Amino acid sequence: LTAATAEKLRRALPGVAEEDVRDMVERFPMRGWEEGVLKEPHVYRTYEAVTHYGEAIKAIVNEQCGDGIMSAIDFYCDVGTTTGKNGEKRVVITFNGKFLPFIEQRAEDNGVKSPRE
Repeated sequence: LTAATAEKLRRALPGVAEEDVRDMVERFPMRGWEEGVLKEPHVYRTYEAVTHYGEAIKAIVNEQCGDGIMSAIDFYCDVGTTTGKNGEKRVVITFNGKFLPFIEQRAEDNGVKSPRE
């Protein structure tokens, strides 16, 4: 939420906890994950790598593109190999997703007439 929208929320819901409003302004939503999926070793290691580097990747994306996320719908993934400096085979995974900037959706910006009108 933006600060202005947070203020509107406070007025609309006087009982809302200030901590919840602050979290909506300062934090981003996180999705859960089914632990059973992570039992396959390669899936687990890929998940571990993304989890380990996720905050750094997010910071770089935000620095280069602005506030937003990478689409997992308009998305391509490429998997290949390369040779390391000691001759070992290495895996290269490329995520190529459309950047989606964060926007605040407001009713007054909707140019389409509501079906209820």
